[in-house]
Amino acid sequence: MRSWRLVVTLLTLAGAPAGAQVPRAPVGADCSGLPGVAQLRQAMVAVAGPAVGGLFNGQFMWAAVVNRDGEVCAYTTSTADPSQVWPGSQAIAKAKAYTANAFSNNSTPLSTAQLYTFTQPGHSLWGLNQSNPFDPDALQSPGGQAGIGRIAGGIITFGGGVPIYRAGQIVGGLGVSGDTACADHEVAKGVRNVLAFNPPGGALADDISYSSVDGASVFTHPLCVNTMRNGVALGNELPAAGF
Repeated sequence: MRSWRLVVTLLTLAGAPAGAQVPRAPVGADCSGLPGVAQLRQAMVAVAGPAVGGLFNGQFMWAAVVNRDGEVCAYTTSTADPSQVWPGSQAIAKAKAYTANAFSNNSTPLSTAQLYTFTQPGHSLWGLNQSNPFDPDALQSPGGQAGIGRIAGGIITFGGGVPIYRAGQIVGGLGVSGDTACADHEVAKGVRNVLAFNPPGGALADDISYSSVDGASVFTHPLCVNTMRNGVALGNELPAAGF
């Protein structure tokens, strides 16, 4: 720790140029017992398919895992070809993992899909998305592991993030991004199930809800393009109404 402080001090005294990357002391997060890169990728590949729906059937995804403190423990893509995945989905996956963990506890698992209506204008959590800004220093190419052991932050309030549990206790969050929000949720809950990190209420305890199918609720989420839920086709997102 002392050597890192010395480097920072010397850079400060020397007048480091604007935008210079000042080294940070490494942080050792407790990621014991949580899924790693290989496990995440294998589970995403296993879950992808027509039952997921969306634009790509969940084939080109990012996934991230955080521990209970919100520290990034692992992240990866479902394919080794970086040209196939959306670069912007890395930050979204990490933020979804952070969000699902941040607002769930042992008794109440809360997926990011369930936060959608709460955070719309006129509802009780409007403004929640501005509460925990995302740290861009946590980003890196698919082959890297920047930000491991650090809190990336970020709040995402649409489908794709779920809390993860072990022996009935919450241990972190899992975030998935790379398709429609509805497909992201299907992949996330599927990956969690494959890895055996479901909440005490089971794999569907925090499942996504659609008012067009399930009735009006504060937990509801809009339909997406080619929406599937648990292998059942539910329809498509409504077209724009125009002006």
